[in-house]
Amino acid sequence: MIDWPSYNQSLIRRGQVLLDFDVLDGWDHELSLMNHGKVGETYNYPDSFIQLLGYMRAYFHLPYRQTQGVVIAHASTKVPYIPDYSTISRRINRLDIKINEGLLGNDIVIALDSTGIKVANRGEWMRHKWHVRKGYLKIHVAVDIKRKRILSLEVTSEEVHDGKMLSRLIDNASSFAAGDNRVKRVLADGMYDSNNNFRYLSKNYIKP
Repeated sequence: MIDWPSYNQSLIRRGQVLLDFDVLDGWDHELSLMNHGKVGETYNYPDSFIQLLGYMRAYFHLPYRQTQGVVIAHASTKVPYIPDYSTISRRINRLDIKINEGLLGNDIVIALDSTGIKVANRGEWMRHKWHVRKGYLKIHVAVDIKRKRILSLEVTSEEVHDGKMLSRLIDNASSFAAGDNRVKRVLADGMYDSNNNFRYLSKNYIKP
Protein backbone atom coordinates (compact mmCIF):
# COMPACT_ATOMS: atom_id res chain seq x y z
CA MET A 1 0.00 0.00 0.00
CA ILE A 2 1.56 3.31 -1.12
CA ASP A 3 1.26 6.45 1.00
CA TRP A 4 0.52 8.71 -1.99
CA PRO A 5 0.75 12.08 -0.14
CA SER A 6 4.20 11.19 1.19
CA TYR A 7 5.24 9.84 -2.21
CA ASN A 8 4.12 13.04 -3.93
CA GLN A 9 6.09 15.16 -1.45
CA SER A 10 9.19 13.05 -2.06
CA LEU A 11 8.89 13.73 -5.80
CA ILE A 12 8.53 17.44 -5.11
CA ARG A 13 11.62 17.43 -2.88
CA ARG A 14 13.63 15.87 -5.70
CA GLY A 15 12.98 19.01 -7.72
CA GLN A 16 14.08 21.40 -5.01
CA VAL A 17 17.51 22.66 -6.02
CA LEU A 18 19.37 24.44 -3.24
CA LEU A 19 22.33 26.29 -4.66
CA ASP A 20 25.07 28.29 -2.94
CA PHE A 21 25.24 31.65 -4.67
CA ASP A 22 27.93 33.04 -2.34
CA VAL A 23 30.10 33.33 -5.46
CA LEU A 24 28.03 36.42 -6.29
CA ASP A 25 29.63 38.30 -3.38
CA GLY A 26 32.88 38.63 -5.31
CA TRP A 27 31.25 39.08 -8.72
CA ASP A 28 32.54 42.58 -9.49
CA HIS A 29 36.02 42.02 -8.06
CA GLU A 30 36.57 38.78 -9.98
CA LEU A 31 35.29 40.30 -13.22
CA SER A 32 37.63 43.28 -12.85
CA LEU A 33 40.59 40.90 -12.50
CA MET A 34 39.51 38.78 -15.46
CA ASN A 35 38.98 41.80 -17.71
CA HIS A 36 42.19 43.60 -16.69
CA GLY A 37 44.25 44.00 -19.85
CA LYS A 38 41.86 41.82 -21.86
CA VAL A 39 41.71 42.57 -25.59
CA GLY A 40 38.31 42.37 -27.23
CA GLU A 41 34.90 41.79 -25.68
CA THR A 42 34.96 41.78 -21.90
CA TYR A 43 33.65 38.96 -19.71
CA ASN A 44 30.18 39.42 -18.24
CA TYR A 45 30.29 36.39 -15.94
CA PRO A 46 33.12 35.37 -13.57
CA ASP A 47 34.63 31.90 -13.87
CA SER A 48 33.49 30.95 -10.36
CA PHE A 49 29.85 31.48 -11.38
CA ILE A 50 30.28 29.47 -14.59
CA GLN A 51 31.97 26.72 -12.58
CA LEU A 52 28.97 26.60 -10.24
CA LEU A 53 26.68 26.14 -13.25
CA GLY A 54 28.99 23.40 -14.55
CA TYR A 55 28.75 21.42 -11.31
CA MET A 56 25.00 21.96 -11.15
CA ARG A 57 24.55 20.75 -14.72
CA ALA A 58 26.67 17.62 -14.10
CA TYR A 59 25.14 16.53 -10.79
CA PHE A 60 21.52 17.17 -11.82
CA HIS A 61 21.98 15.93 -15.42
CA LEU A 62 20.60 19.14 -16.92
CA PRO A 63 20.74 20.19 -20.57
CA TYR A 64 22.09 23.70 -21.13
CA ARG A 65 18.64 25.21 -21.68
CA GLN A 66 17.37 23.86 -18.34
CA THR A 67 20.55 25.12 -16.67
CA GLN A 68 19.66 28.59 -17.90
CA GLY A 69 16.14 28.08 -16.54
CA VAL A 70 17.43 27.19 -13.06
CA VAL A 71 19.48 30.39 -13.00
CA ILE A 72 16.44 32.42 -14.00
CA ALA A 73 14.30 30.75 -11.32
CA HIS A 74 16.80 30.91 -8.45
CA ALA A 75 19.06 33.86 -9.08
CA SER A 76 17.20 36.31 -11.30
CA THR A 77 17.12 38.89 -8.49
CA LYS A 78 20.78 38.35 -7.55
CA VAL A 79 22.66 37.84 -10.81
CA PRO A 80 23.32 41.12 -12.66
CA TYR A 81 23.02 39.40 -16.04
CA ILE A 82 21.42 36.06 -16.93
CA PRO A 83 23.61 34.03 -19.34
CA ASP A 84 21.87 32.28 -22.22
CA TYR A 85 22.39 28.56 -22.78
CA SER A 86 24.89 29.03 -25.63
CA THR A 87 27.06 31.26 -23.43
CA ILE A 88 26.84 28.71 -20.59
CA SER A 89 27.90 25.93 -22.97
CA ARG A 90 30.80 27.90 -24.43
CA ARG A 91 32.17 29.05 -21.07
CA ILE A 92 31.76 25.69 -19.29
CA ASN A 93 33.68 23.88 -22.02
CA ARG A 94 36.57 26.33 -21.65
CA LEU A 95 36.98 25.53 -17.96
CA ASP A 96 38.71 22.47 -16.51
CA ILE A 97 35.90 21.32 -14.20
CA LYS A 98 36.68 18.21 -12.14
CA ILE A 99 33.66 16.06 -11.26
CA ASN A 100 33.67 13.55 -8.42
CA GLU A 101 32.04 10.68 -10.29
CA GLY A 102 31.46 8.80 -7.05
CA LEU A 103 28.59 11.17 -6.37
CA LEU A 104 26.88 9.98 -9.56
CA GLY A 105 26.38 6.50 -8.10
CA ASN A 106 27.48 3.08 -9.29
CA ASP A 107 24.42 2.24 -11.36
CA ILE A 108 24.87 2.94 -15.07
CA VAL A 109 21.91 3.93 -17.21
CA ILE A 110 22.61 3.65 -20.93
CA ALA A 111 20.70 4.75 -24.00
CA LEU A 112 20.91 2.82 -27.27
CA ASP A 113 20.38 4.15 -30.78
CA SER A 114 21.76 4.05 -34.30
CA THR A 115 22.25 6.40 -37.22
CA GLY A 116 23.07 6.03 -40.90
CA ILE A 117 26.01 7.48 -42.83
CA LYS A 118 26.25 7.69 -46.60
CA VAL A 119 29.22 5.91 -48.14
CA ALA A 120 29.82 8.70 -50.70
CA ASN A 121 28.14 11.91 -51.79
CA ARG A 122 27.85 10.70 -55.37
CA GLY A 123 25.54 7.95 -54.17
CA GLU A 124 22.75 10.50 -53.75
CA TRP A 125 23.01 11.58 -57.40
CA MET A 126 23.19 7.99 -58.65
CA ARG A 127 20.13 7.04 -56.62
CA HIS A 128 18.06 9.83 -58.18
CA LYS A 129 19.50 9.40 -61.69
CA TRP A 130 19.32 5.63 -62.02
CA HIS A 131 16.78 4.80 -59.29
CA VAL A 132 19.16 2.48 -57.45
CA ARG A 133 20.30 2.30 -53.84
CA LYS A 134 24.00 2.33 -53.06
CA GLY A 135 23.62 1.53 -49.37
CA TYR A 136 24.97 3.17 -46.23
CA LEU A 137 26.72 2.36 -42.98
CA LYS A 138 25.00 2.15 -39.61
CA ILE A 139 26.61 3.31 -36.39
CA HIS A 140 25.18 1.72 -33.24
CA VAL A 141 25.96 3.54 -29.97
CA ALA A 142 25.48 2.94 -26.24
CA VAL A 143 25.80 6.11 -24.13
CA ASP A 144 26.10 6.50 -20.35
CA ILE A 145 23.48 9.22 -19.86
CA LYS A 146 24.76 10.22 -16.39
CA ARG A 147 28.39 10.74 -17.34
CA LYS A 148 27.74 11.69 -20.98
CA ARG A 149 30.15 9.05 -22.30
CA ILE A 150 30.02 6.65 -25.22
CA LEU A 151 30.55 3.18 -23.72
CA SER A 152 30.13 1.10 -26.87
CA LEU A 153 30.15 1.77 -30.61
CA GLU A 154 29.67 -0.68 -33.48
CA VAL A 155 29.66 -0.06 -37.25
CA THR A 156 27.62 -2.38 -39.49
CA SER A 157 26.02 -2.45 -42.92
CA GLU A 158 22.47 -1.20 -43.39
CA GLU A 159 21.08 -4.74 -43.33
CA VAL A 160 21.81 -5.25 -39.63
CA HIS A 161 18.67 -4.61 -37.56
CA ASP A 162 19.03 -2.39 -34.48
CA GLY A 163 17.56 -5.05 -32.20
CA LYS A 164 20.29 -7.53 -33.12
CA MET A 165 22.92 -5.21 -31.65
CA LEU A 166 21.45 -4.74 -28.16
CA SER A 167 23.27 -7.58 -26.40
CA ARG A 168 26.61 -6.76 -28.04
CA LEU A 169 26.38 -3.08 -27.14
CA ILE A 170 25.47 -3.84 -23.53
CA ASP A 171 28.19 -6.49 -23.18
CA ASN A 172 30.77 -3.99 -24.42
CA ALA A 173 29.41 -1.28 -22.11
CA SER A 174 29.50 -3.65 -19.14
CA SER A 175 33.13 -4.60 -19.80
CA PHE A 176 34.00 -0.90 -20.06
CA ALA A 177 32.46 -0.14 -16.65
CA ALA A 178 35.00 -0.29 -13.85
CA GLY A 179 34.82 -1.43 -10.22
CA ASP A 180 31.35 -1.79 -8.76
CA ASN A 181 29.72 0.06 -11.66
CA ARG A 182 27.19 -2.00 -13.58
CA VAL A 183 24.53 -1.43 -16.20
CA LYS A 184 21.25 -1.15 -14.32
CA ARG A 185 18.82 0.28 -16.90
CA VAL A 186 18.61 0.53 -20.68
CA LEU A 187 16.67 3.13 -22.65
CA ALA A 188 15.82 2.32 -26.26
CA ASP A 189 13.03 2.76 -28.81
CA GLY A 190 10.70 0.15 -30.26
CA MET A 191 13.29 -1.08 -32.77
CA TYR A 192 14.92 -2.98 -29.90
CA ASP A 193 11.73 -4.70 -28.73
CA SER A 194 12.02 -8.46 -29.06
CA ASN A 195 11.56 -11.50 -26.86
CA ASN A 196 15.25 -12.34 -27.12
CA ASN A 197 16.28 -8.89 -25.95
CA PHE A 198 13.86 -8.88 -23.03
CA ARG A 199 15.10 -12.33 -21.99
CA TYR A 200 18.70 -11.12 -22.21
CA LEU A 201 17.94 -8.06 -20.05
CA SER A 202 16.04 -10.14 -17.49
CA LYS A 203 18.87 -12.68 -17.29
CA ASN A 204 21.38 -9.89 -16.58
CA TYR A 205 19.10 -8.08 -14.09
CA ILE A 206 18.84 -5.02 -16.32
CA LYS A 207 15.63 -3.01 -16.31
CA PRO A 208 14.32 -1.98 -19.78
